[in-house]
Amino acid sequence: MALPSCLKTTVPMSPTTGFNLSGSLMKSDSGFAVPTKLQSIRKGDRERLRIQAVFSFPPAFLTRNGRTEKQKQLKQDLLEAIAPLERGATASPDDQLRIDQLARKVEAVNPTKQPLKSDLVNGKWELIYTTSASILQAKKPRFLRSITNYQSINVDTLKVQNMETWPFYNSVTGDLTPLNTKKVAVKLQVFKILGFIPVKAPDSARGELEITYVDEELRLSRGDKGNLFILKMFDPTYRIPL
Repeated sequence: MALPSCLKTTVPMSPTTGFNLSGSLMKSDSGFAVPTKLQSIRKGDRERLRIQAVFSFPPAFLTRNGRTEKQKQLKQDLLEAIAPLERGATASPDDQLRIDQLARKVEAVNPTKQPLKSDLVNGKWELIYTTSASILQAKKPRFLRSITNYQSINVDTLKVQNMETWPFYNSVTGDLTPLNTKKVAVKLQVFKILGFIPVKAPDSARGELEITYVDEELRLSRGDKGNLFILKMFDPTYRIPL
């Protein structure tokens, strides 16, 4: 933020862009000599006014509006970067690195410090990017891959549900055990093949999930195998069937 014009003349100048000292006089670029005593007085005034300016005019990112705008811009940068990557299926290693870097910037401005105590986590979320090869199934023909994947979480019942759409409509439900206010242990319980054939999940179907960012529109999570999941809200009222 630019300082008012009344402060500009009192801001300390860099030696390379402001004044050159010579003897007891300080010579400015304009050619005017300033007595050393006056120089020290002005230096003290400059420091005092500089401190006043910092507290009177805080940088934009320290204000509520500034934080909100920064958050929106970081989210937009991330969404634009993942848009052409087919949920991650066509992402190169360089793409994955860039997305991870952008995701970490978004995570750094997470407005929800304790996600598992927030209703924002609840609902049905659409997966828009992941690094999980088992979900992307990029090596399969395109017509055998799920067109859309969803994940639902109900914090109050500690339930999770992952759903595929066309062509197979497979799904799985599981239980959550909070490890802290951001991370849960996941134990999958029942798969439904083709959406209706129940199959009990093996005991090894376990993992952990940390919610690293969540607001009304976007959720970022990281799994215990290092995978990144980015989801957008689809239906905040959805409840997992018991």
